Amino acid sequence: MKITIGGVVEPGTTRANKTGGWRNFKPLYHKDKCIKCGLCSMLCPDSSVHEQEDKYVIFDFDFCKGCGICANECPKDAIEMVLEEK
Repeated sequence: MKITIGGVVEPGTTRANKTGGWRNFKPLYHKDKCIKCGLCSMLCPDSSVHEQEDKYVIFDFDFCKGCGICANECPKDAIEMVLEEK
């Protein structure tokens, strides 16, 4: 989808346009440190952290922009931000 200056973006286009390519850093998850509190999932502004059935999380890197909120708020340092290798 091409967006022009002053263009109108239709609702729901974020799911269609994968925004993960914007990031410079990505979260590295240390499952062994995770206490399954769910803070990372609740606080992710891009809804790219998802709790699985066992309450551990997975990241949707198609939409994660690498903001680091998940890593910053994790009480057990189970998430660290690492430089994205492209």
